[in-house]
Amino acid sequence: MQIIDGKKVASEIKNELKIQIDELKKSGKNVPGLVAILVGDNPASHIYVSSKSKACQEIGMRSVVEKLSSSISQNDLIELINKYNQDENYHGILVQLPLPKHIDEEKIIESISPQKDVDGFHPISVGNLLIGKDTFVSCTPAGIQELLKRYNINTQGKHVVVVGRSNIVGKPVANLLLQKNQYANAIVTVCHSAANDLSFYTRQADILIAAIGKAEMIKADMVKEGVVVIDVGINRIEDPSNKKGYKIVGDVSFDEVSKKASYITPVPGGVGPMTIAMLLNNTFKAYKKLGGWN
Repeated sequence: MQIIDGKKVASEIKNELKIQIDELKKSGKNVPGLVAILVGDNPASHIYVSSKSKACQEIGMRSVVEKLSSSISQNDLIELINKYNQDENYHGILVQLPLPKHIDEEKIIESISPQKDVDGFHPISVGNLLIGKDTFVSCTPAGIQELLKRYNINTQGKHVVVVGRSNIVGKPVANLLLQKNQYANAIVTVCHSAANDLSFYTRQADILIAAIGKAEMIKADMVKEGVVVIDVGINRIEDPSNKKGYKIVGDVSFDEVSKKASYITPVPGGVGPMTIAMLLNNTFKAYKKLGGWN
């Protein structure tokens, strides 16, 4: 069994981007820029946005965080997004979700220019992914594929079983690995809560991607020997032995399943760090597409 070290791979990606950005600075060129828009006081959202901003600074990418009151109107938020749609210094725009209930998330996502949709949530990005055109892929699925690539895990003709059908992970990763590309071209099954017997499907998986949001739901008897396991889950469970009173676990029972797996991502330190790394990568891609590379 080999651990898939997402922390290490994410660090490699950031270093690769930093080298390219340093070269841009040396030649006097504008550098990629990312704006993160944070609405309200959600503590988890503040942590996520802070981590993204810090990662930008580490590699020399321009970043700004727009912290807005939870009472901001939908129109005012769209107006701010439009301002950054027109701003040539910023190549990526992300609006941290969730948003307050009085704001329509779909309308906000649709107001972001598809050329700056580095989260890969815009319907145009999603549609392009579905039909196999070059596009921004949402960051967690892109990170999963990058881990498969960097560990040289063959996906062609393999049976990938995705547990979960969210718009952020389940659906896009299924579409991504279905494409006729390298580190894709797989046979993909998507499972969800309507399955009468989930283990019937998970036991068939050559590569299992767990993104269902239930702590340690996937047990050893639900997978076959030699399976590759990608655990997207981040769940907090009580742990009196820990100073914090809790610990973070995935959707997979790591201690059990790792004994049967050929490769497995840990939680934390697996898929999580890749999400921010791919956000930076998408921002650099947007920068090149918008002409900054010339």
